[in-house]
Amino acid sequence: MAAPARRWARPGWGALALAFATGAVVASGQAPLGWWWLALPALALLIRRVGQAGRGAVWLAWFAGAGHYAAALNWIVEPFLIEPEVHGWMAPFAVVFLCFGLALFWAAAAFLGARGRWPGIGFAVALGGAELARGYVLTGFPWAALGHVWIGHAPMQVAALVGPSGLTLLTLLAAALVALWRPVPVVAGAALVAAGFGFGLWREAGPEPVAQGAVLRLVQPNAEQGLKWDPEQARIFFERQLDFTMAGDRPDLAIWPETSVPYLLEDYPEVAERIGAAGRGQPVAVGIQRVEGWRFWNSLAVIGPEGRVAQFYDKHHLVPFGEYIPFGDVLYDWFGLVAFAAQEGNGYSAGPGPAVLDLGPGLGKVLPLICYEAVFPQDLRGAPERADWILQITNDAWFGEWTGPYQHLAQAQLRAVEQGLPFVRVANTGVSALIDARGRVVESLPLGEAGFLDVVLPGALPPTPYVRLGEGPVLLLLAGLGAGLVLAGRRKAA
Repeated sequence: MAAPARRWARPGWGALALAFATGAVVASGQAPLGWWWLALPALALLIRRVGQAGRGAVWLAWFAGAGHYAAALNWIVEPFLIEPEVHGWMAPFAVVFLCFGLALFWAAAAFLGARGRWPGIGFAVALGGAELARGYVLTGFPWAALGHVWIGHAPMQVAALVGPSGLTLLTLLAAALVALWRPVPVVAGAALVAAGFGFGLWREAGPEPVAQGAVLRLVQPNAEQGLKWDPEQARIFFERQLDFTMAGDRPDLAIWPETSVPYLLEDYPEVAERIGAAGRGQPVAVGIQRVEGWRFWNSLAVIGPEGRVAQFYDKHHLVPFGEYIPFGDVLYDWFGLVAFAAQEGNGYSAGPGPAVLDLGPGLGKVLPLICYEAVFPQDLRGAPERADWILQITNDAWFGEWTGPYQHLAQAQLRAVEQGLPFVRVANTGVSALIDARGRVVESLPLGEAGFLDVVLPGALPPTPYVRLGEGPVLLLLAGLGAGLVLAGRRKAA
């Protein structure tokens, strides 16, 4: 009776450290490195090791996942270092809890995979399902998905067919086949990768859609996060954005980043008037904080020539613990706890959901996103109608200067591929960029540079299969693979 208990025993610390390191190497496929050629063999090695470890695989997968997220999400410490004397002590706890917490998805996948005939294949399939679930559970956090190793490379185009979860599943299957280390599966895994490259190159070579023609001005003030809300510095950054908006030839639309207006328009109507005048007869889209009573919203406002807010959009997918405290309003309603209640001004309130703004002739219909919302493909699919282009305003100063901003940009590229729409992102400190409907960065302003960029809005492609079918094909594939593995295991047991 002791054998099963031993199978669940924790492997030695050396084995766990090796798993942690292997997971970190898998993260080399994430931006800014993008080393898929290193990440894929490391993933195959990890799958093989987990597949051979029996029930101890749960521990190996857990530590490997933690290593992956520790390397990929190292930017998570940056917000705590804005005021290190106040928040710096929390940074190590944030890294440990986030990385090992997210790695529980990997551990669960190993638990399920270990119960089948081919544990390595089972782990890969279960991890594909776990990665999909990670984008939804507890409001979701689909950052640093394994399929993201293809962003910037030809196989990224596969996301137009099956979305990011399908791209992740195909990546895992290719690695799992190689992990079997027999001629036929290895060739099959290589063929799967080659097919991804072939499809991607074919799609990238397709005819370019007719450009929409509108000239957009991307305004990047480069407001350092530690100085952004200092009254004197805030005035300087605000004036800088006005100057950039008024410089040179007049664009059809000028765009400022998230929370780029440091004043409440409700209290200072003259601020909107100055922004409207800077547009010289054309609209200006700006990031604001909007207030009604005690409630605040993180919003985008389109300001017309007279300084009137013509349209606005309220961010609806908020950052837990960053922009609001989960269940904060419930705690207030039930127990009278004010400190966490958005309805009492302690955090942002969520907007009603995805929206499409009609900016009129020339500019067409735009799907607005604010910062974090760009990492959720389901939010883009949930828009009430198909837009002509996507606009993200963001403040990536929170993410540091190495990994975070580039990973955020990479996910914008993937959203463009999935939707078949051009994607415009305007970031406080960068990277502001124009991305075409195939996910290629056409023009950009580098990180840490103040300036503006005038770009011509590219054309849109027809709705992709992913737009029409969503996660349905991937869920069917996961169900089919899972059923096949279960049946194979039963035959072996019989």
